Amino acid sequence: MKILQDTLQSLSLGAPQHYRNLSMFPLVANASKKPDYLVLDEALERQVARITEVSQQGSVPELQFSNQADRAVLLLDGEELLGAKQNRVLNLTLLVPAQTSLKIPVSCVEAGRWQHQSAEFKASPRAYYSSGRAKKLRQVTACMTETGCHYSDQQAVWADIAEKASRLRTSSPTGAMAAMYENHQHSLEDYVLGLSLVNHQVAALFAINGQLIGLDLFDFPATMDKLFAKLVRSYALDALDNPNVVTEASTSEQAQGFLQTVVQSKSESFPALGEGTDLRLEGSGLVGSALIARDRIVHLSAFRLQQSPSSSSSSFRSGNIFRRHHRRQP
Repeated sequence: MKILQDTLQSLSLGAPQHYRNLSMFPLVANASKKPDYLVLDEALERQVARITEVSQQGSVPELQFSNQADRAVLLLDGEELLGAKQNRVLNLTLLVPAQTSLKIPVSCVEAGRWQHQSAEFKASPRAYYSSGRAKKLRQVTACMTETGCHYSDQQAVWADIAEKASRLRTSSPTGAMAAMYENHQHSLEDYVLGLSLVNHQVAALFAINGQLIGLDLFDFPATMDKLFAKLVRSYALDALDNPNVVTEASTSEQAQGFLQTVVQSKSESFPALGEGTDLRLEGSGLVGSALIARDRIVHLSAFRLQQSPSSSSSSFRSGNIFRRHHRRQP
C-alpha cells in the first residue's frame, strides 16, 4: 500500500542503541508536529474518558469506552487496563472520536478473577509483552477475516501468560500478567533507562539477542514519547524471558530489510472501530497492522513470527475462538 511505503521511506533509520540483550533502532521524522488527539493515559488522568464493563454482568471480550473530551483519544493495541472484574489488554489500536461511546475489544490477562475491584478501569504503566501482542494480532486478524469480529483466542492468551509466568518464576493468585511486570520491576526499569528517544523519533524497531522482533510506529514524536516506556517494558519482558548472550548484534542492513518486508507484505483493509481504516498485514515471516486515519498512519505495528503460520489461524477456523468468548458468570 502506497501510504505504508511513503511513510516508511520518509523516515531516517538511526544508529542502534543496546542495553543488555535488547536493542532498538530509532526511526526519525523530518518534522515535528503536535498530536491532534489525547493518548489514553492523558484522557483518564484528565477524567474526560471512562472505561467500564459493558454491564453489571460483564463480558470478557469487550468493554465500554466513553470519550467525553473535545478531541479524539488514541487507545494502543496491547495497553493494559486495570480494575473492574478482571484486568484486560486492548485487542487493537483505536482512535475514538470526541464525544463518542463505543464497545472496545479486549482480552483478559487475569484468568483467576471475575469480581469487581472498582467500577471503572484505570491506566497501567504496562502493555502486553511483545510476543503476546504478535500472537494476539494474528488471532484477531483471523477473526476479522472470518467473521468481522475482533476476538483473540482467550484460552491461548491465558495459557501463554501462565507459561511465561512459570519461566519467569512468578506466581499470582489470580494469574495476572501484571505480576510478572511487578516481580521484575527493577530489571524492567533498567531497560527503560538503558534506551532513550532521539529527537523527532516516531518509531522503534526492537531486537532481542540480535534478532529483530518488532516495530512500533506513530504519527507524532510526542505520541512516541508518551508511550515509549510502556513499549520498552513490553519488549524487555520478552528479553528477560530470553536471556541468551548476544553473539552478534542486528545490523542496519537487517533493520532496513525488516522495514522492506513490512512494505512488501500483503494487506487487507477493514473499517476501523472509531475513526479510519484498520489495515492488516502478512508478509514473509511477519504479521502487522496499521490504523490509517486523517490521511496518515496513526499507528503501525509489525512482528516477526515466532511460530508456524498455521497454528493460530487453524484454531480460529475450527470455531474455537468464537466459542471461547461466552459471557462469563461470576
